[in-house]
Amino acid sequence: MKYVLVTGGVVSGLGKGVTASSIGVVLKACGLRVTSIKIDPYLNTDAGTMSPFEHGEVFVLDDGGEVDLDLGNYERFLDIKLTCDNNITTGKIYQSVINKERRGDYLGKTVQVVPHITDAIQEWIERVAVIPVDGKEGPADVCVIELGGTIGATIFSRHNNNGILDAGDIESMPFIEALGQFSYRVGPGNFCLVHVSLVPVLSVVGEQKTKPTQHSVRGLRGLGLTPNILACRSTKVLNENVKEKLSQFCHVPASNIITLNDVTNIWHIPLLLRDQKAHDAILKVLNLQGVAREPDLDEWTNRAKLCDSLHDPVRIAMVGKYTGLSDSYLSVWKALLHASVACRKKLVVDWVPSTDLEDTTAKEAPDAYKAAWNLLKGADGILVPGGFGDRGVQGKILAAKYAREKNVPYLGICLGMQIAVIEFARSVMNLQDANSTEFDPDTRTPCVVFMPEGSKTHMGATMRLGSRRTYFEVTDCKAAKLYGNVSYVDERHRHRYESQVNPDMVAKFESAGLAFVGKDETGKRMEIIELPAHPYFVGVQFHPEFKSRPGKPSALFLGLIASSCGQLDALLQNPSQPNKHIPAKISSNGVFSPKVYPNGHQNGHAYKPVKSLVNGNYYANGNGVHV
Repeated sequence: MKYVLVTGGVVSGLGKGVTASSIGVVLKACGLRVTSIKIDPYLNTDAGTMSPFEHGEVFVLDDGGEVDLDLGNYERFLDIKLTCDNNITTGKIYQSVINKERRGDYLGKTVQVVPHITDAIQEWIERVAVIPVDGKEGPADVCVIELGGTIGATIFSRHNNNGILDAGDIESMPFIEALGQFSYRVGPGNFCLVHVSLVPVLSVVGEQKTKPTQHSVRGLRGLGLTPNILACRSTKVLNENVKEKLSQFCHVPASNIITLNDVTNIWHIPLLLRDQKAHDAILKVLNLQGVAREPDLDEWTNRAKLCDSLHDPVRIAMVGKYTGLSDSYLSVWKALLHASVACRKKLVVDWVPSTDLEDTTAKEAPDAYKAAWNLLKGADGILVPGGFGDRGVQGKILAAKYAREKNVPYLGICLGMQIAVIEFARSVMNLQDANSTEFDPDTRTPCVVFMPEGSKTHMGATMRLGSRRTYFEVTDCKAAKLYGNVSYVDERHRHRYESQVNPDMVAKFESAGLAFVGKDETGKRMEIIELPAHPYFVGVQFHPEFKSRPGKPSALFLGLIASSCGQLDALLQNPSQPNKHIPAKISSNGVFSPKVYPNGHQNGHAYKPVKSLVNGNYYANGNGVHV
């Protein structure tokens, strides 16, 4: 097994996850099988109880693991299925060591960070690295490990060079020590360290400054890790003299110093690595030059160029609680992007705080209320994602009502499905007190009830999680057609409450026009709802965004985008090949050949890339949100 370790220095938010994913893409394009591990130094056992504002979205795996959002990047880029053990946290490591100590496995010895914690980390890595994640038998060829946090940024005293550790360094120290030991343990030719660092440009002088990276590498070497490759984040390509300076002071060959400059979209990052021969540098360190081929990234290149070329917009209003931080809905955003590219449309997401749609805001902040409703009314489609708690629920209900009454395409995910059921009961069936027992335990008409396998008191490890099967009760429905007319689908869940309609109410709902087209294996849990008479009004209890891939967009997201731009009928005729209903050709310079779309719109205009962000994100979309 070969290992590539990706670390970050100077500041957080440099894009280690994207870099690690992109390294995996390039190595996979070289014919190698790749797996990934993310190390998070926090004490939480997993990301399940973390606030989206604190840590971004919680990504859910097939096995029900609630993990860091970077594992979502790995799965999307590499088209693999990881397990919860592919996310290592301090909490998991300490818990496993303490459990061993309680069982007496250490035979009465004093349990210490070194060697017991560090050994546990190394054993965990070796155990997980050989688990196949690509559907094939046998272990992968290369395991890409990302160490979260910022290391190598130790501050040194001017007088005695004593290192002063900050909180991030303290959290990471056991992992740094373990990885230092691990590099020696696996030996030369089996371990490659890629250090992602920042090369800022001071606006006053306009010069690329190398000192932060020099200090970062010096701190890293002082901790026992020596980088083989430097991946330097900068707004522009590094000047050759800057590379030479970094090579001289960081003891890294200039050919192994890679620029990760701002680009127009995230799919260009693997291409940057390929164009700068990063794969050659990695393969040389790992002694794989005779095994791997030149990377084949034609499909990836076409997709990156295609994304840049899109001009005709499709506007989706995202109505949620955490709209102030785009990472809170990262997988939803990615799924929308995958679908919009497949439909040859430029995605524009309007973030609508659900509380701003409510009557309270109309009184307290009328400008915010007006702005929110203007965004909703100007959208081609509306999406209400999942969430917990009752804050902003009324605003989401109003969004669902607007979409239903105005025939605007709507996709409700998890809570978005539940509020659609509540809204239908209140507005169409005139059940004004209809509610969820999560929001009103004493409601006389509980449309959404507490699920049996959950817990009302414990937050962690109490939810319906991971891949579950949904059976289609109705074959002649949009959802079934979008999935390719299959009899069932396997999608990932994450929720404490679900739309479990009272059996006495099912017939009333359906006679009023709401169809429950998908149910679980028991037939008791409602998994998919539709309004057959609506152009596209779909709600799902599961989270289809977690399985969307750049080349394989989620069926239901594809339906939302296609309906939002007048292409749904053509898509439903050939759902297994979503791109076939829109002919297009990319020229050698990445510009679309003009084609007439089914809805009458013309595309083909070269897309002018927006100015990239300079805050550690690779690039920005039209709304200034990194994607």
